[in-house]
Amino acid sequence: KNSSSLQKVKSVNFIVFDKTGTITIGKPVVTDVVPASGFSEKQVLALAASLEKNSEHPIGKAIYESGRKKKIAFKKTVSFKSITGKGVSAKIGGQTVLVGSHSLLDFSKISYSPLAVKIGGLEAQAKTVVLVAAGRKFVGAIAVADAIKESSVEAIAQLKKMGLTVAMITGDNQKTADAIAKQVGIDTVFARVLPAEKEKHVARLQKQGYVVAFVGDGINDSPALAKADVGIAIGSGTDIAIETGEVILVKSDLRDVVTSIKLSKFVLRKIKENLAWAFIFNVVGIPVAAGFLYPFTGLLLNPAIAGGAMALSSVSVTMNSALMKKWRP
Repeated sequence: KNSSSLQKVKSVNFIVFDKTGTITIGKPVVTDVVPASGFSEKQVLALAASLEKNSEHPIGKAIYESGRKKKIAFKKTVSFKSITGKGVSAKIGGQTVLVGSHSLLDFSKISYSPLAVKIGGLEAQAKTVVLVAAGRKFVGAIAVADAIKESSVEAIAQLKKMGLTVAMITGDNQKTADAIAKQVGIDTVFARVLPAEKEKHVARLQKQGYVVAFVGDGINDSPALAKADVGIAIGSGTDIAIETGEVILVKSDLRDVVTSIKLSKFVLRKIKENLAWAFIFNVVGIPVAAGFLYPFTGLLLNPAIAGGAMALSSVSVTMNSALMKKWRP
């Protein structure tokens, strides 16, 4: 967006990627519905889809779309509540229904141990598992998968080759996060992070001496984008993320993160070259024009030649800058 952000990108040595919508496409789909004993797949999906009907979260939208496509009869909900970073709750027919992460059921002291092995298996496949409970009873689990962007693996490999430390941050549990990180080649993972905690992770890395870039696309990413030394926003993301970010990836291609760093280094190199050209003419020309060599050599610089040298200095800088048009990532 501005010259200062272009200059700062070259100094980045630690990049944190948000997962959903950044490393992944951000359009997950339901892959598995696993009911607990005494319940059916249809019941599990009906409860979850009814709560997620008006959800803005990609996972919530995926559950609602799955229910809609299967022509599930949505149930009337009251007292709807969104629990930041954990899930949602509402009442259906007098019963409190919970739809969300492990931590939501853990907090409510509802056991999901009968399906723990199955849930673990789904998470090992890099699927996000949403748990459903009704009336303090565990109803079942819904697995949602989000495809990884084609550019993610290549971009992360290039960044690591350039010597940068790459990390992924997500609200997913550790198993799911590790599985996705392994697929894209990321070694450092911050899992089960609440939206408000992303900024704290960035601040902690900065205190450790890193120059941090944060790459994200959502409303929840805005504080971290603002806190980072360089905020890199995905062009297809939310308006507030784009407004907050200093570098915008118009094509939403993570390889452009690599391009932005290379472009920054290239521009700074050109600035130094231009300074060198300007100084060469002035450092050599000014003493000669001032008669510094006259006592020793009798050499004086004709004003016309001095004027030409000054013009040539400007031309050399302009031509060197014009060559930047030929640069390709």
